[in-house]
Amino acid sequence: MEGNELISFQIISAVGTARSMYMEAIAEAKAGNFENADNLMAEGGQVFLEGHKAHASLIQKEASGEKIDFSLILMHAEDQLMSAETFKIIASEIIEIYKNK
Repeated sequence: MEGNELISFQIISAVGTARSMYMEAIAEAKAGNFENADNLMAEGGQVFLEGHKAHASLIQKEASGEKIDFSLILMHAEDQLMSAETFKIIASEIIEIYKNK
């Protein structure tokens, strides 16, 4: 595996890990462990950033004139990226609700 396929899998791996951390953070908040929840959200944000940077590298390649071939794997990676970003926002809101209970 190499090139854009490898970058796509790096995105999928990073943002999938981040989304799992966001889900775990909600469970911690539900249990009243807000410090753990906040730490998981922060750590998830750092892992998500790795996926975002990998995605940005593809955008930079295309912007510099390199042709980026469309693939189902790349489409899946972008879908997972957007899904994880949305889940981060929702998780933050749910954690705030638990904190204000």
